[in-house]
Amino acid sequence: MFSSKDKAAASHYDTLVSQKTEIVGDINFKGGLQIEGVVKGNLVAEPGSGAVVRISDGGRVEGQINAPNVVVNGSVSGDIFAGEYVELAKKARIKGDVHYYMMEMVLGAEVNGKLIHQAKDEFKKTKKAPQQQTPPDQAGNKVD
Repeated sequence: MFSSKDKAAASHYDTLVSQKTEIVGDINFKGGLQIEGVVKGNLVAEPGSGAVVRISDGGRVEGQINAPNVVVNGSVSGDIFAGEYVELAKKARIKGDVHYYMMEMVLGAEVNGKLIHQAKDEFKKTKKAPQQQTPPDQAGNKVD
């Protein structure tokens, strides 16, 4: 699934979110990030870093993913922006749009959203900022 050039990057992960871990909040990273637990927040890789994020079959991300390389075999509720490649493995479950330059999708992967191909240079122009929710005031009204 990976070319020989990609295997070195894919075999080393600097950060691991283990099965028994839940993180609430955004994660900004470089290098490799492996998610085996739950992240309720956005995953944002440093632009041009060649970073890789991998969501294992038991992993779950509830938020937007912005990274050059994304490998999913778990579940993602949010949009994915993969500037180089995205790989959707057999147990991948995506609820959101997938913006990609190159993609590999295995039989069994599921995307409930749009698959949007973009040229490599378009990611710099069109990357959406993660949406942040405004808390209501004391009367329950949204504050803008």
